[in-house]
Amino acid sequence: MTATKALPVGFEVEVEVGPVAHGGHCVARHDGRVIFVRHSLPGERVRARITSDRGKAYALAEAVEVLRPSPDRVTPPCPYSGAGGCGGCDWQHADPAAVRRGKATVVREQLLRLGGLSTDQLDVLGLTENTEAEALPGGPLGWRTRVRYAVGDDGRAGFHPHRSSTVLPIDDCLLATDDIRQLGVLGRRYPDLAGIDVVSSSAGDHAVVLRPQGQAHVDVSDWPENLAVLDGGAHPAVARRGHNRVRENAAGRRWLVHADGFWQVHPAAATILSDAVIAEIDPRPGQTALDLYCGVGLFAGALGIQVGRHGKVYAVESDRAAADNARRNLRDVPAVVVSSGGVGGWLRKTQIDKLDAVVLDPPRTGAGAAVCKQLAALEPPVICYVACDPAALARDVKVLAGQGYRLTALRVFDAFPMTHHIECVATLRV
Repeated sequence: MTATKALPVGFEVEVEVGPVAHGGHCVARHDGRVIFVRHSLPGERVRARITSDRGKAYALAEAVEVLRPSPDRVTPPCPYSGAGGCGGCDWQHADPAAVRRGKATVVREQLLRLGGLSTDQLDVLGLTENTEAEALPGGPLGWRTRVRYAVGDDGRAGFHPHRSSTVLPIDDCLLATDDIRQLGVLGRRYPDLAGIDVVSSSAGDHAVVLRPQGQAHVDVSDWPENLAVLDGGAHPAVARRGHNRVRENAAGRRWLVHADGFWQVHPAAATILSDAVIAEIDPRPGQTALDLYCGVGLFAGALGIQVGRHGKVYAVESDRAAADNARRNLRDVPAVVVSSGGVGGWLRKTQIDKLDAVVLDPPRTGAGAAVCKQLAALEPPVICYVACDPAALARDVKVLAGQGYRLTALRVFDAFPMTHHIECVATLRV
């Protein structure tokens, strides 16, 4: 049997580009080897430079020259996009509608390959070969309300190239909101920092979180007075100036979130996802529901209002700071009870004997087989699963299918334009 030829880093090959793959690549082949090529599009012929050889499994590459472009190719608006550039934007070189089709294709492929669903099942759900992910308002630029910059050895802030620990210094990020771009963070040097997070909330709060190398002492005296400055050596970050929480507006309410805590980065995403979840579950007064991995309480709040004072929503979050914020955010919603701790441990101990609905919003790794089986044992008639990773969603859908649950609805959102990231709202029923 012929040994697989190595593809050394820096080696260049001409390839025909195939379908979009999960992670911001497209699939190509060379001498029987699978190559995942960034900055390419289906149907193109490109010259690709190898960036990593993973042995018999596959190789990674980036397109350095387009020999036959796709009609969906556009000129990237950002000068840092492309081979050797910023690793944050995977799809600046593609028409936004083509990107949305590609994202829906990725979800479809993951559910076929990992979720065990058939093409007929997905067609019935509306996830056909021509489906586009749903666009959020505002367009593909200027939407990112939270930006994490790395800091290089020269003290300049920037981003990592794809799968690299080096730092590409930048002067501007077109995905960031105008508020973030106008704070002047990129016009400074930070010799004692490893990174810096910048937040511009929907309620008008601004904060930076300094990620120290050892003991960082950054002079912030000439920064805008309305800018909170936090030391990010601990979680939650400790305020040096201002507050360590910011306010967010979503789903008709105001929310407190730690500046270094989790919140949807697209300003419209929290409300749109909350509305999608409530529309699927259709909670009624007096019902009992779970909100697992509840964060600062977004879905629990919407559920609690719907089930009313005679209902109950049990919200569970492992991050203690987020759970504390959830309690504070929902103190006027008596139906909600917030618990701080791991979801698996909470499910093992719960004494709930009647459950009407579950919202599941796990981290990128998914809920996992153990949690899915524990959840199914409680026999909720409907599970609404909010997923930021389609592969993890597909694996969990397969586990839940083995417990008697069927995927009955699926919405795919392009909540992170110009990147490969996706948000899904999947509904499963017995």
